[in-house]
This record gives sequence, C-alpha cells and structure tokens, in this order.
Amino acid sequence: MDARSVIDACLQHTLFSWSARDKVKPLPVERAQGVYMYGPDGQRWLDFNSQLMSVNIGHSHPRVVQAMKDAADGLLYAFPGAATQARADLATRLADLCPGDLNTFFFTLGGAEANENAIKLARQSTGRFKILSRYRSYHGATNATMQLTGDPRRWANEPGAPGFVRVMDPRPYHYSFGRDDEEITENNLRYLEEVIMYEGPHTIAAMFIETVTGTNGILPPPRGYLQGLRALLDRYGILLVCDEVMAGWGRTGKLFAFQHGDILPDILTMAKGLTSSYVPLGAVAVRDHVARHFDQNVFYGGLTYNAHPFAMNVAMACLDVLLEEGMIENAAKMEGVMRQEMGRLQARHPSVKEGRCIGLFGMVDLQRDRKGKEMAPYNGSHPVMAEFNKYLLDNGLFTMVHWGSFMCNPPLCITEEQLREGFAIIDRGLEITDRVVEG
Repeated sequence: MDARSVIDACLQHTLFSWSARDKVKPLPVERAQGVYMYGPDGQRWLDFNSQLMSVNIGHSHPRVVQAMKDAADGLLYAFPGAATQARADLATRLADLCPGDLNTFFFTLGGAEANENAIKLARQSTGRFKILSRYRSYHGATNATMQLTGDPRRWANEPGAPGFVRVMDPRPYHYSFGRDDEEITENNLRYLEEVIMYEGPHTIAAMFIETVTGTNGILPPPRGYLQGLRALLDRYGILLVCDEVMAGWGRTGKLFAFQHGDILPDILTMAKGLTSSYVPLGAVAVRDHVARHFDQNVFYGGLTYNAHPFAMNVAMACLDVLLEEGMIENAAKMEGVMRQEMGRLQARHPSVKEGRCIGLFGMVDLQRDRKGKEMAPYNGSHPVMAEFNKYLLDNGLFTMVHWGSFMCNPPLCITEEQLREGFAIIDRGLEITDRVVEG
C-alpha cells in the first residue's frame, strides 16, 4: 500500500488512543533505525520522544533484532505456571539490577497491567483498601489505573472503582506550595499528612507516584521530597509504589529515577524501556517484606501472558545493549546539552516560558504573554500549537505536543550532534508560537 491507503485502512478499521476517528491524523511510519523514523514516501523524522518515551535504546538495534530471531527458534509460549529458562534468567537479572531487596517480580504485558497488579499486591499484603495518588499523574488506561490516574483522561471513565484518593503534587498546575524546594517539600508533606489523617491511615494500603511526573509536566521531585515522603508513609505503615514505566531504565541518567532521591520503594512498576517497546512486557518488583506475605497467602492475580518467554528473552537483549553500550551514562551526559539548548530557546523566544529536564526526560512550556500566562489552559489547547506541531513534522522532527508544551525525550543513544539537530528544528518552529505572544 502507499501511505494514503495505509492511513485510510487504519482509519476505517481501527480505533486510535485518546482520539476521535474523524479528527485523528495518523503518521505513516514504514521503518525506523537508531533515532530516526521513516515514512513510505521518503520522509525522515528525528524521533524526539522515543515514540511514547519508550524506545530507550533506539530503533531496530541489530543486537536485539538478532536476539529476537534467535528467540523465535526457541520456546515461544509457556503457560503462566511453567518454569522456563527465560523466566529464570530475567528474574535473576532484575534481582541483581534492582537496588536493595527488590527481589521478586510479577510479569505483565505493559505498564498499566503492572500498576493494576501493584494495586492488588498492595491491598492483599496490607489488608487495607484505599490507594493514594496525585492529580498530575498518569498510571494507565485499564479500569483501576484510570482511577489511579489524576489527569483529565479519567473524567470520561468515571465513576470508576472505589477506594482511590487523589492529592496535589508538590508542583500543582497553578497553586504553589512555596518559593523553593525546601518550602515546597515541607508544605506539601504537611498537607499530605493531613489528608492521611482525614482518610484514616489504617485504611490506606499504598501511595502511587510517578517518581518523575511524566506526560503531565516532566516534573522531577523537589529536593528532599522523596526522602520526606518515604519517612511519612513509613510512619503510618503505608507502602510506597514508584511507577517508573516512563522514568525507569536509564531515562533520567540513572537506572531508576528513585535513585536520585536515595530511597527504596516497597513496590516498583516498570515497562517501556524494559524491552524498549520492541515487544510488550512490564513487571512489578516487590521488596522482600511484601513478597513474604505471598509465601503462605495466594496472590489473586493472573495473566495468560505472564512471564511470556519470547518477551523475556527480548528484555534480556535490550538490557545488555542499554548497559553495555553506556546509554544510561549518555543520558546523564546529554542532560547538560539539553539544558543548554533549552536555555538558548528561552533567551531567544518570547513564547518559551520554561524548559526542564532530568537526563533525557524533558519538556518545554510555552506562554502567551511575557508574564507567564500559559499558552493553553489546563486540558486545553491553542490553534498555534497544531501549527507548530505540523511545522516540526514537515521539517523532520517527531515529538508530542501536550496542551501548551512539547516533549524532549529522544532515545538514550542520541549523539550531541543529533540532539542539537533536533533543537535547531524546534528553534525555527518557535517563530510560529512567538507570533501570538501578547505584550
């Protein structure tokens, strides 16, 4: 098929995520290699978002492609009650890589399923029902994780499952908890403790956080927040669950983002970078004190594709590439380049309000006036954002535009030259958004 035929067939016979069929404009992608994607009509785009912040090692890495071919000659499926070499290998590898006593794993097919099962593990191991999460979070699109999610995508899925209590992030969309990290952390944790008091700490099983808030801002936690949150939850026997579906596997310049705060969650969820999205796979990691509960108590959770041997072999190959080719170190090194480029954009363009990143996990916010008014309201947009996005695509750069912001999350194998290539395209495109700035 040519590009138009592919698009028409997809629109006629499939549904697209978070989109109305009459409004979605799917991008025709034929192949991808390294940090670039290619269309059927000769287009080339620099992938500045790792697709969905997930192709961490880059596209079509030859070592992983070969490992997939080799795995196809082996065991392709085994029922979840089977013990396989692939299951033993990956579980042992993860136990070695994950800090502390995160030694036990339940395998899923993605991040939403990982969080869904983390809810079950937390409730069953504590005997408590309520779950805390934050308004600027996204944790998945399954039934329970939609209620765990705080962002507006949950609205159309309400009313949902009971037992979920949402609180404000350290950095809410408009309200401020303080002027600096110390004040923000102190005030947010004081507020959170009062919510815990109102809800009854004896009723709360766990609190879920995106260690670094993802889609809703790329917001690293303020200094001291992770340590303070860990201590507060420990005080009341509430488990801490770190959702690192986006932030994990090197994205922030460390293996996991919680390591920046020198803490250890009770439960860790992961997906995306675990296989760089070459195949579907997610996992829940639990510490020994959680795992011990299930030595004598049944875990009431299961999936047909739990511990799928083909996917687990692919994960092993992706981890080899990530670790052996220095991609985590590259993410940490490229953070400085990204910060420099974001600063340059802010100095040159009146429409740039702020840029921020941790490792290669970044976002730039745009503004409508020089006083900092957001380019788009909460859960809204502005016509200029669509024009800006079209310019980027027409000029060879793919990323996600979200409300009045855009993402900067390239594969971790990106070079400095390629990173600056991406920002040069963005630099030219921002002349479009500059035109609507007032004052």
